[in-house]
Amino acid sequence: MKFAGVGLVMLAAICWGISGGIADILMTRGWDPIVISLYRGAVGFICFFAWFLFRLRQNWIFSTRLYIWSLLAGVGVAGNFTFYFLSIQASSIAVAATLMYTAPVFVLFISFLFRLERSTWFKWGCISGVLMGIILLTGAYNLESVTVSLPGVAAGLAAGLSYALFIFGFKNASSIGKPQASLTIAFFSFCLILLLISDKKETVEVLASSDIGWFLLLGIVGAGISFIFYVIGIRRTTPTTASMVAMVEPVTASLFGVLLIGDHLTTMQLLGMALILSTVTVLSVKQSD
Repeated sequence: MKFAGVGLVMLAAICWGISGGIADILMTRGWDPIVISLYRGAVGFICFFAWFLFRLRQNWIFSTRLYIWSLLAGVGVAGNFTFYFLSIQASSIAVAATLMYTAPVFVLFISFLFRLERSTWFKWGCISGVLMGIILLTGAYNLESVTVSLPGVAAGLAAGLSYALFIFGFKNASSIGKPQASLTIAFFSFCLILLLISDKKETVEVLASSDIGWFLLLGIVGAGISFIFYVIGIRRTTPTTASMVAMVEPVTASLFGVLLIGDHLTTMQLLGMALILSTVTVLSVKQSD
């Protein structure tokens, strides 16, 4: 069971990577990214709420701290999805992905400031390795093909901060109450936030569209299953380790594109994938020790 926490977080990241491929399919069919995100979270909320009701008395506790941390986690997930898409629109997917995956840096800074874990050269080395792998995988090193704008950079960094927020939110909420309660509260707040900013007409049109199956699959894989793995796994590992292990998400998304969509990977992208996976493997072994 040494690798249980890291393994569950990795499974969650793999599900997120697959959901990224499904979302890409839906976006190519003309659906708004915010509407896609809303349905991803809404289907997840239905799964969590059903799980919560299954054993209501055991799952529910009266704790103000649980409510606060769960709500913050929901705000973090909503912010992460929204700012990530805004960064893509304002700059490029390469810049957006690279900036969003600066989350481990924010997590380590916060953990160090609040003395949640020690800052070590090993951790900084792992963060550098993961970030370098992300840059190679997304092609952000090629300045000629990358569009950079101040709003895009700001949104990308906000996505990374939001990522860090939901890591700490779920970490603290899961230490207080059951995963069912924290997930239900978090995704209820997530749905309320995205309902306010989504296109209401398009949101209704999804229900009668031929793509409803893709939306359901996205919600089940990208939220319902993945966040259950994540919330249980993060209870058994540190925030910094969880944030770095979750970086297998872009690797999974890239492989999804190659296998099902017909994308092609360059040598530099393969090197980036190898760097991310090797860094995560080393970190996982070190964490278990």
